[in-house]
Amino acid sequence: MMEDMGAEILCIRLGNVHVIPVTSPEIAVEFLKKHDTVCSSRPVCLSAELISRGYLTTALTPLGDHWKKMRRVLASDILSPERHRWLARKRAEEADHLMRYIFNQNGGVVNVRVATQHYCGNVIRKMIFGKRFFGVGREDGGPGVEEEEHGRLDLDGHEGIMRWAIESVTKYQDPEVDERIRQWNEGTKMEQEDLLDVLIMLKDKDGNSPLLAPDEIKAQILELMLAAVDNPSNAVEWALAEMINQPETLQLATEELDRVIGKHRMVQESDLPNLNYVKACVRESFRLHPIAPFNLPHVSVSDATVAGYFIPKGSHVLLSRPGLGRNPRAWAEPLRFRPERHLREDGSAVVLTDPDLRMLSFSIGRRGCAGVTLGSTMTVMLMARLLHGFTWELPCDVSKIELKESDGDLFLAKPLLARPRLDENLHLSL
Repeated sequence: MMEDMGAEILCIRLGNVHVIPVTSPEIAVEFLKKHDTVCSSRPVCLSAELISRGYLTTALTPLGDHWKKMRRVLASDILSPERHRWLARKRAEEADHLMRYIFNQNGGVVNVRVATQHYCGNVIRKMIFGKRFFGVGREDGGPGVEEEEHGRLDLDGHEGIMRWAIESVTKYQDPEVDERIRQWNEGTKMEQEDLLDVLIMLKDKDGNSPLLAPDEIKAQILELMLAAVDNPSNAVEWALAEMINQPETLQLATEELDRVIGKHRMVQESDLPNLNYVKACVRESFRLHPIAPFNLPHVSVSDATVAGYFIPKGSHVLLSRPGLGRNPRAWAEPLRFRPERHLREDGSAVVLTDPDLRMLSFSIGRRGCAGVTLGSTMTVMLMARLLHGFTWELPCDVSKIELKESDGDLFLAKPLLARPRLDENLHLSL
């Protein structure tokens, strides 16, 4: 509608709510930088209430004291640089498990969506619970029945459907939380080993009582699980599909990986700063194929004037991810997958965020994503391991991947063939 009208900002009245979609990077910057204290709340709605268990989390909770408390917990105790380094070994273990799983397919077909979501789910489970499976998994290292159900959170439906979807996830997570709290209370657990331990052992300002109630811990864990899986896996799946359709791009990425890492070891997180072209491919995927049409709504807490437009109190501001990423004023040939556009002449580091909001990989501002470092690391590591470890090919009866968008989803006509490109002993040693 906005494209047909030639508009980059609109005001749509839905009942008694002013909904304001934005596709202009300049106006988006005004909202999330200059006026981010005004546009810093969240809407009160059924889906947000159910997912956040009554607004007990960070991302979905309206502005207030509880949001401030949970935001401090994430920034200081869960997603801080120190905590990121503390959990590096757990992430590395899951990257190795991913390689083992794909290698065990013996050069056969691989469902890229299953592989990428499997990795992302395992990483966040390992960081939170200290385990990669809730059940026993499969012999080849793939997701078991429990993991498939745990990852099946479809919130596109009515209240009954949403409640069922959330219950199918929390029935695995909540008992883990309850059991861990019992262990700490009874003194059978003495050492913090993962994020769940950290959340349980946080103390209030007096240092005597737990800072977080069990329901707050369970709610925040659910939010972390949701945020950590779909966005990285979606970006990598799209990037790989685009690169297979453009063999020269795929070759440039693998050449960079061979130059930086070689073929006698696996990619490690310490290598990621030197993989500018791989990061450019991921960034281009975020730009062209975002996970969702809009970012989370920003609700204005007072009247404001933004970019010359009057924004009434209570307005829901929606930044259009495809509208920003495909804006022809911001990008030449916006519908073409061209990673080179993100490389700078001075060779400076490529990052996945854009301070000018010409694209939205991770949100910025007061209500921005607290997990940018974790999300960026997971996404680039996943992309790098897939490209470095395997040669990806189309089945013999397919000449090109048909890319279709439907509700933000990518559909591959057929799975891909993954053939190991590193020494077999390197895979077997994992």
